[in-house]
Amino acid sequence: MSLSEILGSAVSGLSASQAGMRSVSNNIANVGTPGYARERVSLATGVTQGRINGVVIGEPNRIADRFLENTVYLRSGDMGRAEVTANYLERLQAFLGAPGAESGVPARIDAISASAIAMTSAQSSPQNAAAFVGDVEDAIGSLRQLDDDVRILRGDVESEVGYTVEAVNVLLERIHGLNATVAQLGGLGRSTGGAEDRRMSAIEELSGMINVAVRTQPDGRINIETATGAVLLDGRLRQLSYPSPADGVAQPSYPPIAIRFANEAGEPTTATGEKLDSSAVGGKLGGLLDLRDRALPQFSDQLGLLFGGLAETLNGVANAGTAFPPPSRLDGRPTGLIGGDRLGFTGQSTFAVTDQRGVLVARTTVDFDALGPLATLDDAVAAINAGLGGSASASLQDGRLSIVAANSADGVVVAQGEPPSARAGSGFAHFFGLNDIVRSEGAPLVPPGFLASDPHGFGAGESAQLVLRDASGRTLGQTTLTGGLGPSFGDLVGELNQSPLAAFGSFAMDDRGRVRFEPTPGNSGALLSIPSDSTSRFGTGVSFAALSGLTGGATGLGEAGVRPDMLADSGRLPLGRLRADAAIGEPALGSGDTRGAGAFVEALGESVDFGKAGSAALERFSSLLMGRTGTQAAQARDLLVDASARRDDAVNRRDSFSGVNLDEELSQMVVLQNSYSAAARVMTTATKMYDTLLEMVR
Repeated sequence: MSLSEILGSAVSGLSASQAGMRSVSNNIANVGTPGYARERVSLATGVTQGRINGVVIGEPNRIADRFLENTVYLRSGDMGRAEVTANYLERLQAFLGAPGAESGVPARIDAISASAIAMTSAQSSPQNAAAFVGDVEDAIGSLRQLDDDVRILRGDVESEVGYTVEAVNVLLERIHGLNATVAQLGGLGRSTGGAEDRRMSAIEELSGMINVAVRTQPDGRINIETATGAVLLDGRLRQLSYPSPADGVAQPSYPPIAIRFANEAGEPTTATGEKLDSSAVGGKLGGLLDLRDRALPQFSDQLGLLFGGLAETLNGVANAGTAFPPPSRLDGRPTGLIGGDRLGFTGQSTFAVTDQRGVLVARTTVDFDALGPLATLDDAVAAINAGLGGSASASLQDGRLSIVAANSADGVVVAQGEPPSARAGSGFAHFFGLNDIVRSEGAPLVPPGFLASDPHGFGAGESAQLVLRDASGRTLGQTTLTGGLGPSFGDLVGELNQSPLAAFGSFAMDDRGRVRFEPTPGNSGALLSIPSDSTSRFGTGVSFAALSGLTGGATGLGEAGVRPDMLADSGRLPLGRLRADAAIGEPALGSGDTRGAGAFVEALGESVDFGKAGSAALERFSSLLMGRTGTQAAQARDLLVDASARRDDAVNRRDSFSGVNLDEELSQMVVLQNSYSAAARVMTTATKMYDTLLEMVR
C-alpha cells in the first residue's frame, strides 16, 4: 500500500469518526425529545479498482422498528376511543346523580309511591294530595331535565366531531407534505431521519383520532387507510368533508363524513365514494360517533319509554276516578282517531252528571259490545248523548273527546262499568285522557289499539323516514314510509317489510295496535329511529311516530307535565269513585272518598308494559336504566385505564428500541474517540514516513 493510500484511509477514518460523533451528539441532545429515534451513521468499505481504500460515509440512518410503531398507532386509537367515551359517560353519570340521591329518577318515583301511601291514611288532607301532585311534577321534571341534558350532551359530542374532523384534515395535510420531503431527501441520498420523526409523531396523533393502517412504500412515502379499509392518504391527498347542519345542536340524524380528494392547496374537490359513518373507524372519532348515534340516543329512547310507562300508570288510575266536586267539562288528549274510526272498545262505561254536592242528576251506561262489531266512535258518542238526555253532551273533534255539562254548575263523571271498558288495555276515559294527571301535547300516551285493517290516515305528500343502525351506530338501512302501498296499517307494515330494512328484521303489529320491529339474530341490538315525520293522521296532529310506538323518543317527554289546572289546585285530583248503586237524586260522590289513593299505590307496584322494552315495575325499570348507565360509565373508566396502560407499554417498547440510551451513546463516543485517535496516529506515522523519504532524497 502506498503512502498516499495510507493517508487517504486515515483521512476517511477521521471523517467517519467525526460523522459518528456528530450523530452521537445529536442523539444525546435529543434524549428527552418525544418521538425522536436515534441515528447511526452508515459506513461501508471503500473499494477502488478491487483494492480496499478506507471507508465510505453514508447519511445517518434512523433506528426504528415499524412493527413497534404500528403497535403504538393501534393502541393510541384504542386509547382515544376509550378516553372520549369515559369522559362523556362520566358527564352522563353526573346528570343522573349518585345512587340513592333524592334528585335521582328512582328516588322521584319512590316519592310518588310514598305520597300515594300518605293519601290512603285516615288523616289524609289536601296537603297530602298537593304533595302527591308535586311529586309527580318533580318526577316528570327530572325526566324532562335529564332528556334535555342528554340532548345538550349530544350537541357537545356533535361539536367535537366537527373539531376532530378538522384536526384529522390538518394532520393528513401535514403527513402528505412530510411524505414528499422524505421521498425527495431519499432520492437525493440525504438523511430523512428528521422528516420521518415528525411524520411518525403526526401519524401517532392521527391514530389517536382514527384507527389507521400504515404501509411504507419503496420511495419512503407511507399510505394510510382506516380500520374499515377507506384510503386516507396515498400518492394523492384526501380530506374529510363533514357538512354539519349545526354547531353544537343535537339533530335527529347526521350526514356521513365523506372522503374527498384534495388539491395542492388542501381544498376538498371530488368525492372518492368512501364514507366514515360508524364507530368502526375507531379512535376518538369512532368513540364520538358511537356516543352520538348509539349510546346517547339509546338512553333517550329508554328514558322516553320510562316516561310513557309512568304516564300510562298514573293516568290509568286517575281516569277511573273523579274529583269532588266534579268538573263541569272533561277535555281529552289527542288520540289521532276520528269519528268514522272503528270503535274497538269492549265492556261498559258509565257516564254521569252530578251537582256540586255529588247528587246524581243523570246517568247512562253504554255497553260497547251491544253497539255491534261495525260500530264507530261516532256511534259511541251518539249513545253517550242519547243516554244523558241533554244533561251533558259529548263530541269528538280532531281526535279529542270532550264531555260538557249543560248546566255549568253541574259536573261530569266517567266510570268503568261491569265488565270494564277496554281498548288495547285502556278504559274509555283513560284512552281519551278525560281525567289525566299527565299530559303531553301531540302524544296519545296510550297504545292506539289499531288493527291491520284500520286506515293509517296519511295525507297526500306525508311521509316518515325510518333509519336502522347496528350496535356500533353504523347505518344498516333507511326508508321513507309514504303509505303508497295501501290505505291500512297492514299496508304500512307490508311497505316496511318490503323496504331495505326488511333485510335486517321484520315488522308486525302487536296485540295493543303498536308496530313492532324484530331484528334478525345477527342484528340484535339494532336501534330504529324516526328522524323526520310529516304525517298527521287524518289531520289530527298525531303522527305515525307517536302512534306506532316504534321509538321511545315519540312518547312526548319533551312537552310533558302535570295538567296545569290540577297543578294549580290539587283538589282536582281524581281520588273519588262513582257509587254504582246510586239512583237519580241520591248522592253518588262524597267529599271524603280517597279510594283512588289506594289504586295509585297498587298500580305503582304492578308490572307495566313498556312496549319493545318488555314489562317491569316502574321502580325496577328506572333502577335498571340508571344502574346500567352507571355500570357502562364504570366500565368505560376501566377500559380507559387498561387502554392507557397498553398504549404506554407500546410507547415504552418503541422508545426502548429506537430511543436514546445515554450509557450506550457515551460508550459509542469512547469507541469513536479511540477510532479518531487511531486514525490520527496513522496519519502522523504516514507524515513522518513522508518526511523521512524527503530527507533521504535531499
